[in-house]
Formats: sequence, C-alpha cells, structure tokens
Amino acid sequence: MKSSIRQSEIEVILDSTHDAMIAVNTDAEVTVYNSAAERIVGVKAADVLGKPVKNTIPNSRLPYVLKNGAAELNQQQKIGETTIITNRVPVKDKQGKIVGAVAIFRDITEMKELAQQITDLREMRSLLEAILNSTQDAISVVDEKGYGIFINPAYTRITGLTEEDVLNKPCTVDIAEGESMHMKVLATQKPVRGVTMKVGPNKKAVVVNVAPIIMNGKLKGSVGVIHDISEIRKLTEELEHAKSLIRRMTAKYTFDDIIGESELIKAAISQANHAADTPATVLLRGESGTGKELFAHAIHNASSRSRGPFVRVNCAAIAESLLESELFGYVEGAFTGAVRGGKKGYFEEAIGGTIFLDEIGDVNFGVQAKLLRVLQEKEIVRVGGTKPVHINVRVIAATNANLEQRIKEGTFREDLYYRLNVVPVFVPPLRGHKEDIPQLTAHFRVKLSQEFGRKVVKIAPEVIDILMEYDWPGNVREMENVIGRTIINMNYSEEVILPKHVPALDRSPRPGGPDAVNDVGDSGLTEELDGNLNEILNRVEKTVLRKVLQQTKGNKTMAAKLLGIATRSLYYKLEKHGL
Repeated sequence: MKSSIRQSEIEVILDSTHDAMIAVNTDAEVTVYNSAAERIVGVKAADVLGKPVKNTIPNSRLPYVLKNGAAELNQQQKIGETTIITNRVPVKDKQGKIVGAVAIFRDITEMKELAQQITDLREMRSLLEAILNSTQDAISVVDEKGYGIFINPAYTRITGLTEEDVLNKPCTVDIAEGESMHMKVLATQKPVRGVTMKVGPNKKAVVVNVAPIIMNGKLKGSVGVIHDISEIRKLTEELEHAKSLIRRMTAKYTFDDIIGESELIKAAISQANHAADTPATVLLRGESGTGKELFAHAIHNASSRSRGPFVRVNCAAIAESLLESELFGYVEGAFTGAVRGGKKGYFEEAIGGTIFLDEIGDVNFGVQAKLLRVLQEKEIVRVGGTKPVHINVRVIAATNANLEQRIKEGTFREDLYYRLNVVPVFVPPLRGHKEDIPQLTAHFRVKLSQEFGRKVVKIAPEVIDILMEYDWPGNVREMENVIGRTIINMNYSEEVILPKHVPALDRSPRPGGPDAVNDVGDSGLTEELDGNLNEILNRVEKTVLRKVLQQTKGNKTMAAKLLGIATRSLYYKLEKHGL
C-alpha cells in the first residue's frame, strides 16, 4: 500500500512540473513521460509508454546517452516546429551500472522569439544612433522631466558641451541667452520652430526646432534640432561668391590706408601716386599677400576716375571657359545657356572708371589676344558678336608671376606684356621692409581687437622681436592672420599680447630666398659665353646678384648700395631672375 502511494505521489510531482521529462530503460523504451512532455511533443502518454523513444522522437539522443554513458547538458533540439533546451543524463544503479536515461527539457520557442526581438531592437537602436551621430545638425533629447538623455557629436561640436555636461542634467544647462524651448514644449506639448538663441560657453548663435515625443498618448520627452547660424551664413556667403566672382563697388582704400614709413613702401606709394595722375595702364608686381589690391584701390581713388565704378576681377578664380564671356560679355544666342538679350562684360560695367585685373599672369593665350586689342584699340567685341563697343576704362593689372620668364616659356604674349607694363609698380615683400612691422602690428591689433570684440591695448616688446626675426613668406596677409590667431589665444581678461600668445612660426629658410642662395663663387662669371648678348648679360647679372646677396647675408638695402642702384631696382631684378 505504501509503495502504491509513493508511486502515485511521484506521478503527481512529475505531472506538476513545468519541465518535460522522458525516461527510458536499457532497451531505450519509454518508462516515464509526464504531462509537460505530452504538451510539448504533442503525443499522449498512452501512445508512448513502453515503446521505443525513437518512434515518438526520431532525433532523440537518449539511446546515445545509454550507449556512451555521457551526459549532454543545455542542448538545443527541434521537436517538430518546437525548439527545446534539454539536459540528457544516464541513470545508474548503486553499482554504477547504467539502467536507463532521462531527458528533462522545456519549450524555448517563445524565448527565442523574444531574444530575436531584443536583438532586432538593439540593431535598430544602433542604426538610429549611427544615423543621429552622422548628421551635421545637433540633436538634443530630454525626458518628460526635462533632463538630458541623448546628444549627438554635432551637438558637442556646435555647443562645446559634452555628454558629461548634459546627460542627466536639466535642459537649461546649455543655454547662454534665451528661454529653454525643451521646457516650453514639455509644458505645452506643442512644437516650436525657428527660435534663435545662444548656447554653450562660447555663446554660439543657433536656430532651434523642438517637438514633443508622445507615445501611446503619453508625453515621454522632447527632441530638439539645433542649426549653427554661423555655418548657414557661411554657406550663404559662399553661394553669393559663387554667383558673382566680381563685385562692382566703390574702392574702399586710399594711400593713407597703406601702412609703412620705410624707404621701399614710400617709394612704391610715390610711384603709384604719380601713376594715378595719368590714364596709363599700371602693372602691380609683387608676391602674394603684399597688398597689391590695396594699391589698386588707392590708385583709383587718387585718380580723376574716382567717382566712376571700380570693378575687380580675379582672373585665376574664373574658369577659363567662362573668362572671355565674363570680361567682354556676349550677344544673345552666343552659346547654350546664354541670357536672352545678351549680357554686358566687366569691361563695359567699368566704363568711366577702373577695372582691376588681378592674377593677370594666369590668363590663357586666347584671352590675352583680346586684352591686347582692348589696350590698343580701346574697344571690345562681345562673344558671338561682330560690332565693336568703344570703352573708356582705366586698366590696373596685378600679378605675382614672373612674366619675363613666362614670355620665354611661351605662355605669355610679349606684346601684351609691354602694353601692361607702361607704369610698373613693385610692391615689396614684408621681409624687405621689416622696419614697418611695429607699425603694421599696432594697426592689426586695433583692427582685429574691434572685430573680435576684445580689449587688447598693448603688444609686449618681446613679441615685436619675435615678429622681426620671422621671414614672412606670406607677407602682410600672413601677418594679419598671425595677429588674429594671437588675439584668439588670449584670455578675455588679458589686455597685453605676450610671447606665449604668439602661435609657432616656421623660421625655415624661404625657398629661393637669400638664405637659400648657393655659393657660386667667381666661376659664375667665367662660364662659357654661349647664346646671344642678352642671354649672356642676364646670366652674369643673376650671378652678380647672388654673390652680392651672399656678401650682405641677404640684406637687400646694403646689396643695393654695393651695386650702386636703387633698392626698388634691386627688387625688380630679383623678381626678374626669380631670386
């Protein structure tokens, strides 16, 4: 009786457990098969007990466990359309003899589906984060209480605030000027658009759009998209620049705006001022960044044409295929895309005034021929037309190229060179008039302090010494850039520029400059006398210039005195020979 009750209790326990159980004897016949096994396998116990387990579960591995005596734990198995996780172990008697095997398993089909859903959600989250992190617009997300829960890298770039500064902090933490739009949206549950404010420690001007996050009818937070106004303005300026590479304007500068008291600068100003009184074409020569355009403005304003237009053209910035039509205009139907009725060129726009042709050395041969006609005949012919148009325009050209060398190479017309070079004005490089550096530095200090909204009242003498030692390959333009970076390096409370504020300057010798002159010795004067007289004289002149510069250690003023020529003449010769 007790044995019967014990067997009944065991059956109740086995049928009450959630895990399925199948046991087999040494012949692999099923001896135990509980209710959970019936549910998962889909076969009643009466049809299974006492029969080989393979009849019910063809892929059962209990026979292998019987044979090998090794347990198989945490194994996945398919029973029909159901996936189970199972533990299979041998059953041994007291003597260690295998007398059967048992498998305990449970249905994990739902668990697999849930795991897949979790995996899919994680992948979707990763994809969304990658999208949000790759956008150039700053994104800020807060919860329903207004605490930060997400920002992207663009947010950090624009505001200067990191995740540590923002996440789990009130959404007002990033506002420098203005009202929190996150809090407004959370209060009203209505989106806002196009609100301007300033954010971050640098008070970056931005435009924000904020919208509520509502899920299942409940407010979960808000998301804000922040646009950097400065980038928008920059893009707008670039678009305007692309639409018009030239501006018709009144020249802004006069000779009073040219800074410098050195002999070279005074000589250049005197020569340019004298040229302004004549209608002659002026050719401004000098390296990039020396201020040739400043001289062009000043010449126009000092001339009798000062009330007329001043049209600037950067010849190198206009595509070769467009330069001719931009300079001389075109008639209707001249080419595909031509404006109905035709269009005036820059020369016609400059009638009665001055046209400034910058980078004239980069003009192609075909346009050079038309420029020569303009200078000789005082008339232009529009592209696609035949009727000449008389023009009354004063031409000022500028170049940093060695035109004489380009004439030899066959890339620049010699006849055009002589038409342009009526009144040459050489604008010296900054390294040639370093005595003007203190005055230039003071000028840029005042100008850039005002532009940056800073109060910089003085420059330490040690800073002037550093600037005087530098070779300035980028000339005055580079100096303005360096002073600007120097002021930016200063704290807002600092008023004196110190050496620690000056960015590192590359003091390596300038290629082709006086410090790079090779030691040619006297043999340069006795080289073989081949070629015509002009070629021989040019070689001798170049050799003499190199040797004298070696003797004076690059001091051009002293070199000019030793040669008995004016300093500006020396610079012209150095430019001519590419020294």
